[in-house]
Amino acid sequence: MRLKLELRPQPSRIMTWVSPLIAGAATLLAGFALFSMLGKDPFQALQVFFVKPIETRYGLGELLLKASPLMLCAIGLAAGYRANVWNIGAEGQLTLGAICGGGLALAFPGADSAWILLPVILAGAAGGIAWAAIPAWLKTRFNANEILTSLMLVYVATLLLSWLVQGPWRDPEGFNFPQSKMFADAALLPILLAGTRLNAGFLIALAAIAVAWLFFARSLAGFQMRVAGLAPAAANYAGISAKRNVWLGMLIGGAAAGVAGVGEAAGPIGQLLPSMSPGYGFAAIIVAFVGRLHPIGILLASLLMSLLYLGGESAQISLALPSAVTGLFQGTLLFFLLAADVFINFRVGVVRRAALPATAAAATALGTRA
Repeated sequence: MRLKLELRPQPSRIMTWVSPLIAGAATLLAGFALFSMLGKDPFQALQVFFVKPIETRYGLGELLLKASPLMLCAIGLAAGYRANVWNIGAEGQLTLGAICGGGLALAFPGADSAWILLPVILAGAAGGIAWAAIPAWLKTRFNANEILTSLMLVYVATLLLSWLVQGPWRDPEGFNFPQSKMFADAALLPILLAGTRLNAGFLIALAAIAVAWLFFARSLAGFQMRVAGLAPAAANYAGISAKRNVWLGMLIGGAAAGVAGVGEAAGPIGQLLPSMSPGYGFAAIIVAFVGRLHPIGILLASLLMSLLYLGGESAQISLALPSAVTGLFQGTLLFFLLAADVFINFRVGVVRRAALPATAAAATALGTRA
């Protein structure tokens, strides 16, 4: 008797939603084993990692604050992923959003809040769209792989931001640190919860979740993108434009990431720095898949990923663990998710050894006795 994977007659809808839960539970078990091997009390370590960061009002505010850019980036990526448009460059689009929105805020330091904040946000969205349009054009014009082009543009965007804050946009009163001037109060997102850093960016992220749900579930374009992702041949036969889906998927992702970037610049940071995020654009890829490319799933997954960021910071302080522990948990979660996803299309079957015919069994017995 042995075990083997058997192809299911059709994908399991139950496993589609259960596999993220399995991956989360397996990640906790892996963390338990990891902390034990590091000589830490695993129960205390898990409490420090997953409970301590949100015990206070300020901690809850930080949880929602960090979840906001993850939500925005992931919901934008999900739009493209549903149509098999693989945008991996949300981190670069986030950076361009911060540059464009931050540049507008720096250009009008004395502007009134009645009109400056909205243009700053729109400028951030425009920056993300412009950066996402490059791999979209390369894909539709030259059939260049959008995974590679969008990823490479991340490093171009990072170097551009670094040049700006160390050159023309450097704060002359910043003691030679590579940073821009602080934004005027009128260009900053308003605080939602007193005593915390939680700002209106969280409301923008929730609005994006609602708009995405309507787009995916109620719009013709959302339906066409879904069909193109599930059955490209059928979409082509129905006359659904593949190039249109590439442009739509990339530009939606760029706009959402750009808003996330300007939300960081005009939110908790309040200026431009050489790095505007700890990797939200890349972590959003995990969020999108843990959330099953569904708006509600992405909302929940972004809270989990935000907790991993906070837990990593807490573990550095309380347990003297390196900052890489955050990336380790993120990678472990993705690994177990990919492993669990196998059972969406396959199931474990039992193969029993076939019984020998009576004559063959008798001959075998005689041979054994001889």
